[in-house]
Amino acid sequence: MIEFHSVRKQFPDGTLAVEDFSLVLPSRKTTVFVGSSGSGKTTLLRMINRMVDPSSGVIEIDGADTSSLEPVALRRRIGYVMQNSGLLPHFKVIDNVATVPVLSGLPKKQAREQALALLDTVGLDRALADRYPSQLSGGQQQRVGVARGLAANPNILLMDEPFGAVDPIVRAELQVELIRLQRELDKTVVFVTHDIDEAFLLGDQVVILETGGRIAQVGSPTEILSAPANEFVASFIGADKGKRALSIRKTPTGDVLVDSEGRAAGVLVKSSEAP
Repeated sequence: MIEFHSVRKQFPDGTLAVEDFSLVLPSRKTTVFVGSSGSGKTTLLRMINRMVDPSSGVIEIDGADTSSLEPVALRRRIGYVMQNSGLLPHFKVIDNVATVPVLSGLPKKQAREQALALLDTVGLDRALADRYPSQLSGGQQQRVGVARGLAANPNILLMDEPFGAVDPIVRAELQVELIRLQRELDKTVVFVTHDIDEAFLLGDQVVILETGGRIAQVGSPTEILSAPANEFVASFIGADKGKRALSIRKTPTGDVLVDSEGRAAGVLVKSSEAP
């Protein structure tokens, strides 16, 4: 479990990135920080593994104050996936994935064997293991980035807009893969995005942020969609627009769901869940 207690971050140039942030991020769930530029979402993420240290306040991981932990050792036990994958260009795929385990003392041969297994986990052909990042597509590079983030078998995986640099089709594929991985691996995932649709798709807990890391609303996608906390949240999620505002239209061939522009968006089906 990750806990923020009255966390504040002001950079040396005077920029106040996070004003006063307190929140519990539950274990084995995906928490998504979503907001526009300047909302502090990436700063909050990077404070978890001490790539950025808070100006005041406390961040705890399973009850341990992170300020008391050695930063490099902390980072090596927390997975980190960034936009554009951040792969080492002069390392082959297999060695990119094996980097952290090798640095942590695992024999290179064993680390490479684990790296091959991780390629299977993220849906990559093992034939790509001896290629360099420049020889991969953007989507393949991001999958390698995820594999590298999982290489030390961390309990926590931080993901900083990891799918923001790929095209929409590949992005949708990677989102589905992440949902599958989380179902299988049961990690505590902290995900940053500016895309509310991505946040609602991936998040068990969604945190909508305003400027300075102020929480506008926190809850499950269902809770936020059904009851936006204020006008800012309603506007941010597009509560009264497009596919968010659906209504039933009767037609000669049956009832259909239409969006706020009157475009067909789907049909109602009987739920398979018990009442």
